[in-house]
Amino acid sequence: MLQVHELQKLYGSTLAVDRISFSLDAGKICALVGPNGAGKTTTMRCLAGLIAPTAGELWVGGLNVGKQSLAVRRRLAYVPDEPPLFDDLTVGQHLDLIAGLYDVVDSRSKSDELLAKFGLASKVNDLANSLSRGMRQKLAICCGYLFDPKVLLLDEPLTGLDPPSIRCLLESIEELAGRGVTIILSSHLLAMIEHVCTDFLVMQCGRVEFFGTGAELRGRFPQSQSLEDAYFAATSQFTPAAAVAVCPELAIDTGVGNSHVVTM
Repeated sequence: MLQVHELQKLYGSTLAVDRISFSLDAGKICALVGPNGAGKTTTMRCLAGLIAPTAGELWVGGLNVGKQSLAVRRRLAYVPDEPPLFDDLTVGQHLDLIAGLYDVVDSRSKSDELLAKFGLASKVNDLANSLSRGMRQKLAICCGYLFDPKVLLLDEPLTGLDPPSIRCLLESIEELAGRGVTIILSSHLLAMIEHVCTDFLVMQCGRVEFFGTGAELRGRFPQSQSLEDAYFAATSQFTPAAAVAVCPELAIDTGVGNSHVVTM
């Protein structure tokens, strides 16, 4: 369902992603983890078609992201860590907008179901600029879910969510995967997401340090007491200062360019 081959991204002379490759089958949930500046968000934005890679090729459902971007965007939803909602639209109007853009059948009942699931039903007529950080995040997630994407990219989706909302989100991710949706979930909260993820992609300094299952990650570092310990072992070869010295991209904000709640 999702293939990345030799993806490289340069911002000027700064290398943010260094020739990474991986693939995911339908129904897989991949944790994309690594320290700040590892290249996680850049990788997601390239997959979503929001920024062009410097080199490499990416496919979603057999479609080339660079050459068939419109078709890809109808199959893929990307929810960024800072959802750029429209402040002059209500919660309900956001969902109506997405429904119209993606020709969602029976959109009203789907919208109502999503708003109820994520505790936003009472906010349907509220403007986006009146919502809390967590509610804005949940609205962006609802928008991403509404048109039934085949691939879902979630960048730090747990940020700002309360415990019941986190449980709801993780349960919904497992439900979507059960229907064949391929999901990449970026998060620093490894202990909270490890039980739902089938695969783990550990990035460091723009490179892939590990890609495989949780059991394989633990197996690589048998001295680790937990998956989180194994993650730290996989990324411990650099101290923060040394990492910047070796990889200057860690010292910059790689979140270049504007993004959308869902790619359109």
